[in-house]
Amino acid sequence: MSWFRKKVYPPFWKSYKECFRGKQYAEFENIRFVIFDTETTGLDIKKDRILSIGTIAVIDKTIKVSDSLESYLTQDLFNVETVKIHGILKQGTIHKVTEQEGIIQFLEHIKNAVLVAHHAAFDVAMINQALKRLNLPKLKNKVLDTGHLFVKSKLDTSKKHFSLDELSLRFNIPQHDRHTASGDAFITAILFVKLLCVLKKKNTVLSLAYLQRSNDRKGLL
Repeated sequence: MSWFRKKVYPPFWKSYKECFRGKQYAEFENIRFVIFDTETTGLDIKKDRILSIGTIAVIDKTIKVSDSLESYLTQDLFNVETVKIHGILKQGTIHKVTEQEGIIQFLEHIKNAVLVAHHAAFDVAMINQALKRLNLPKLKNKVLDTGHLFVKSKLDTSKKHFSLDELSLRFNIPQHDRHTASGDAFITAILFVKLLCVLKKKNTVLSLAYLQRSNDRKGLL
């Protein structure tokens, strides 16, 4: 009967899923981290949409500029109030792809990498909502949040949440291209590398087990 039929997924999802078969990672230093950011029409995860996705990879505390992605998505929804933040117009001259093509590009780029973002729960949720609209499961990648890593460093215990602007200022990171997906991904990548160095100096051990606990505890996926 129809309700017993196995769900059939498109080839690009099968290819993405195949990346997680077998042994995924070697030593922590050899993990491919993909730092990413999304620019959106707003902060409502269900109603708003992704305008652009930016990524850049980090391996062994080295930012891999050539291993990056920048996608702009066509806008079915348009919020003029957010244009002053991200500067992305509904039309304009920037080449844009459909939401489906943007998600395909993202999955093909990240593969089984550990994802890293600042306030990661929002960006992950936006990607997962886009996947849901395509009738696909949620992301399978492990996720790290640079905000949580900073709290773990205990450099400042005055509060639990720090903005990317606050931490950029603290670590003297230039805010070039702030509020573009690729620009914020690059800033977050620098922050991530600096935090790894801080945690190493403090003899704080990060491991694959920590990654799993971090995801389970924060409900990122």
